[in-house]
Amino acid sequence: MGRPNILFIMSDDHAAQAMSCYGSRINETPNIDRIAQDGMIFHNCFCTNSICTPSRANILTGQYSHRNGVKTLADKFDGRNPHVAKMLQLDGYQTAMIGKWHLGHGGVYDPTGFDYWNVLPGQGLYHNPELIDKDGPKVYDGYVTDIITDLSLAWLKDRDADRPFFLMCHHKAPHRPWDPDEKHMHLYEDLDIPEPETFNDDYANRSNAAKEAKMRIDRDLNARDLKIEPPEGLTGQALKKWKYQRYIKDYLRCVASIDDNVGRLLDYLDEEGLTDDTLVIYTSDQGFFLGEHGWYDKRFMYEESLRMPFAVRYPREIQPGSSCDAIALNVDFAETFLDYAGLPIPGDMQGNSLRPLFNGETPEGWQTSLYYRYWMHLAHHYVCAHYGVRTHRYKLIYYYGEALGATGSVDEPKTPEWELFDLQSDPLEMKNVYDEPAYADVVKTLKEELYRLKKEVGDDE
Repeated sequence: MGRPNILFIMSDDHAAQAMSCYGSRINETPNIDRIAQDGMIFHNCFCTNSICTPSRANILTGQYSHRNGVKTLADKFDGRNPHVAKMLQLDGYQTAMIGKWHLGHGGVYDPTGFDYWNVLPGQGLYHNPELIDKDGPKVYDGYVTDIITDLSLAWLKDRDADRPFFLMCHHKAPHRPWDPDEKHMHLYEDLDIPEPETFNDDYANRSNAAKEAKMRIDRDLNARDLKIEPPEGLTGQALKKWKYQRYIKDYLRCVASIDDNVGRLLDYLDEEGLTDDTLVIYTSDQGFFLGEHGWYDKRFMYEESLRMPFAVRYPREIQPGSSCDAIALNVDFAETFLDYAGLPIPGDMQGNSLRPLFNGETPEGWQTSLYYRYWMHLAHHYVCAHYGVRTHRYKLIYYYGEALGATGSVDEPKTPEWELFDLQSDPLEMKNVYDEPAYADVVKTLKEELYRLKKEVGDDE
């Protein structure tokens, strides 16, 4: 057996709670479920900075944001720096990057390490999008999710069949403003999508950061998001419910198109006899709020934003229908690819290969906590800069409330705040217990772990 092909499919803002293999109450994703059914899903896969551009840089480099230099949406990735695609390419893999790049373009910011690349400029459009390759920009007729898949299939069909491939197929959807395609335009039209349990969160006993964030469904969705005017006379809770239905149905329609196109890629692998020899991963660059806490968007260290869906299939090693509760991070992905390619993991990468977990084994000393940091203070949705630690049971968040020179941040200091959640008794994160005397020892222990992790990853300056 030679080295496996690697097909890495990543969507943008696809929350785990909108995937049926994760028990979704609001939709079905039969093709993504095929990966889970034939392989493994992770229940505790997390991003280390819940925003598009930094997450992508973390995945490419196996490094945290402060180390790879991409902390915010306003930062770009210098393609002269080392990253996993370059390493695979140098060792004989055929490499391609198709779809949402979002790390800058032009000059040193164009994708490097890829034999073929064709990427959206910035966020890109849903309909008739422009994509940029080495020859320049070109407008494609059609729907962006279909086009990205078409280009991916075309590259696969033209590849050298005697060499392994590494394909990063990155979808724009279901990112805001959630424009569905014609095929799915009327999906869910006659249904009411259930609201999440925390839909009417009033942010009592929580940080000012949560109260002040500008991502509320009732208040902050705009006319472009909603696409039509609300019915005349609709106010208060009734208007909030109407806005939620507008938002969530378009979001799920975009997800349905992704699922169809994941099926096209999986069918191609089956038809070409490549399934057994291909490591397939489906994930998203971070989580997303689907009405939880009355919100849309991400950024916060709360569960819906922090958690990434992660389904992986490799029939030669991974047990069908399996799952993993160990903590996995997006900085672990690059190391995993290198492990499967039989390549050494560079000392400046900061994660660990997930391959033992794929095989049902948790190595001694495996991470039982994670370090998170959101740098983009008060930009876009007025979310306060923060960092924190999450263990299997607890989460401690420190809103330090300063821009600290992070590109694109707003220089408006806020009073620092702490939040502590006991995820065992409060999995929905509705009660901050930081100041409760019963948790004093937990706070002390978690602070020690937080500062240990900060030092370990080199973010302790």
